[in-house]
Amino acid sequence: MMRIQKNQILILSILSTLLSTLGISASGLAAGVGMPSSTGWYSGRAYNESTSLSHIVSELKPGTILVVGESHGQELIQNQQMHLLNEIRRQGFKVSVGMEFFNYPDQETVQNFRNNVITEDQFKSQIQWGGYPFELYAPQLLFPQSALGEFGLALNMPRSVTGQISKGGLESLTVEQQKLMPPDFATGNAFYQERFYNIIGGGHVPADKLLNYFLAQSTWDETMAWQTLEFMQHHLDHVFVIIVGEFHVQYGGGLPDRLRQRIQSKGLSKELSVKTISQIWTEGLTEDDIQSEMAPSDKYGPRADYINRVDPSL
Repeated sequence: MMRIQKNQILILSILSTLLSTLGISASGLAAGVGMPSSTGWYSGRAYNESTSLSHIVSELKPGTILVVGESHGQELIQNQQMHLLNEIRRQGFKVSVGMEFFNYPDQETVQNFRNNVITEDQFKSQIQWGGYPFELYAPQLLFPQSALGEFGLALNMPRSVTGQISKGGLESLTVEQQKLMPPDFATGNAFYQERFYNIIGGGHVPADKLLNYFLAQSTWDETMAWQTLEFMQHHLDHVFVIIVGEFHVQYGGGLPDRLRQRIQSKGLSKELSVKTISQIWTEGLTEDDIQSEMAPSDKYGPRADYINRVDPSL
């Protein structure tokens, strides 16, 4: 019963994003998801081994790409992300931030906002911001300091493209849409596809559309990986923090997999590395459920390098 509730929350998170690409409102889908009040940090590669934020950051190095999964739209999560960014800077790293929530063709607009050329209202209007409260994501975008040579980057694909893929597949893209696609496009790995189908199948999406939806999901991952590598190959002295939805991170099959493949293809395996943080919301889960989620999977391996356990009841 508790595991069903947990899966429902994850399904709603993925579907709300996918449906929005098709212009379908998902308002109210996540109703009833509570606000957590405390957190804990754990190793993702050892069973129930606690750690600390400062220790996690001490294991980073210049050239690390840190992929941080989140449950969208929660004030506490924003606060945690700001603690993370501040700790990275406190330990002497140059910090740049990439975000799923902004589309890479809008990078000039992002820069104009960061440089105070346009107001917040103008920025939101120009990028057609909608959905989650903007104040939950503006601080992360503005955190990098231009004076220190740091950057805030838009990483994602416009939803007009992923929406078209969801409806008609890659072959339905217009010539102009095809120009926006990442070079050497590849889908997420087989385990990622299996997990994706398990989550959104079962009647949530028509069976004949499952592949198109997975192609849209993979387009997000590939685009973010591509844009990250375009930046990091010229900024090897940075720690690059990517803030992204939780499913993209889990078990490494989505965005982390595409990052590692592109790092390898560019011959940058010595210069760049990928680490991941996955978030576990414990509301509605028994302690056995929580431990099962935190433990490395026999099939898929570790959930992430590090786990952020969020306990709403404490």
